[in-house]
Amino acid sequence: MTTPDSAKMGNYPDLAGKTAVVTGGSRGIGAATAAALARNGVAVAVVGRDQAALDGVVAGINDAGGRAMAAAADCTSQSDLDRLHTQVLDQFGAVDIVIAFAGGYGQPVRSTEETAEHWRHVVDSDLTATFLTISAFLPDLIVHRGTAVTMASSSARQATPASAAYAAAKAGVASMTRHLAKELAPQGVRINCVSPATIEHERMRRFMSDEQRQHLLAGFPLGRLGAPDDVASAALFLASGASSWITGITLDIAGGSVMP
Repeated sequence: MTTPDSAKMGNYPDLAGKTAVVTGGSRGIGAATAAALARNGVAVAVVGRDQAALDGVVAGINDAGGRAMAAAADCTSQSDLDRLHTQVLDQFGAVDIVIAFAGGYGQPVRSTEETAEHWRHVVDSDLTATFLTISAFLPDLIVHRGTAVTMASSSARQATPASAAYAAAKAGVASMTRHLAKELAPQGVRINCVSPATIEHERMRRFMSDEQRQHLLAGFPLGRLGAPDDVASAALFLASGASSWITGITLDIAGGSVMP
């Protein structure tokens, strides 16, 4: 079964000329989303903590004729995000789209082995970082009647091997998204959430045996693992005017493994 390519993601002319910030943009889903936005004429600030990886993503976008800048920032830091806001304003102007995808740390940790330090780190990295990112750019979004897309996880929708901290943080992202969407709708701001299941990446392919992969595949009715472009295409739609009457939803991108 094939995965999406750029031609299948759709073309959204209303996005041309807008400015987006994509956190978690140095690789994987964030990088794919940044590239998808750029192909639609969006100037993209690609944000992460790995400067070399960010530079590679931005070079790929610019070489393809897009407009992008790399900005290293820790999204759990208010001062980093304030500095990021100033950088983006100086280079691209006010922001219309916020893609708050920074986070991770979904590795299994048994609750009997959970530590307070790990719990706080995961909640800060996934939930607090998402709120602080949206908060930093909220004045722009209100002025421009902009959009934001957050990221939860299938771990927030059903029990998985991920840690309780990760499940709680991602459930918090989905709940916070609904709250913000209701609060900000009168001001024309739309906020939605994507909720991926297993997304296949290079590291997974390198370390997973064929037997492990087949076992994992059995949990997906559509018969394949997810790809970064699967999530990027959904984020692109939610950022565009094609979804102009959609706000406050959590969209499961899960190959049929989550059917609420």
